[in-house]
Amino acid sequence: MPKAATPALAPPRQKGAPRGGAAAIVLRGVVTIAIIGLAWEAVVTAAGIQPYYLPRLSAILAAIVALPDAYLAGFLRTLSETLLGYAAGALVGVANGVLFHRSRLLRETIFPLFVISQTIPVIAFGAVVVLWFGNTILAKALIAFYLTFFPVTVNTLNGLEAVDRRQVDLLRSFGATSRQLLFRLLLPSALPQIFVALRLACTLSLLGAIAGEWFGDTTGLGVLLLQAMYNEQFVALWAAILMAGLLGTSFYGLVAWVEHKAVFWRSEL
Repeated sequence: MPKAATPALAPPRQKGAPRGGAAAIVLRGVVTIAIIGLAWEAVVTAAGIQPYYLPRLSAILAAIVALPDAYLAGFLRTLSETLLGYAAGALVGVANGVLFHRSRLLRETIFPLFVISQTIPVIAFGAVVVLWFGNTILAKALIAFYLTFFPVTVNTLNGLEAVDRRQVDLLRSFGATSRQLLFRLLLPSALPQIFVALRLACTLSLLGAIAGEWFGDTTGLGVLLLQAMYNEQFVALWAAILMAGLLGTSFYGLVAWVEHKAVFWRSEL
């Protein structure tokens, strides 16, 4: 007598894996933003809050639509400054972490200087940079770099130092070179720590770029913020804040997506 066919069982979902994939995550984000926007509009209207304190969201969006070229140009300018500083800070930070991990002498002599450099207010550092390089994209990118490289350096070093020494000894027993150890064990193991700093650096690089624009420029979200503040245009001020928030949130989401793809094994833990 033939045996009844056993129904195939779907493989269990990995612990921590997102339900529905990237599309579902994006959809949930859009729905959340829509709910917040509706609540914003309703509360401001119902409570009669004056635009001096908080304008209606519809008024802010209308201000952006009324001057799309200005806000788009400012968005793209600040984005370019942020990306340049972020990329340079990430590369230099990872390289610093590797060098400090390999050389105790460098870690004890150079790393304290990095710590001291972070005690300098960004406004003071930005003023010096603008005096050196003028009101250029390079100057703004350097300020973004200044705020970015240190947390990446620290987390890269911490991640490398946390690698299990037994794994290192095992690979060395199989004849692995220092280069192979770095790219096949050390850096992959340190990626979770590195990405924590990279996500933090998203907002820091954006803050650096906007702060740099405050020293004088003609285009950028920082320029729009200053112009609206000096002219007491409260709706325009909130419009620039909203554009900066959009830039920072999108950048953070992109880095988080890259982390999900690069550090794929974390969903299995």
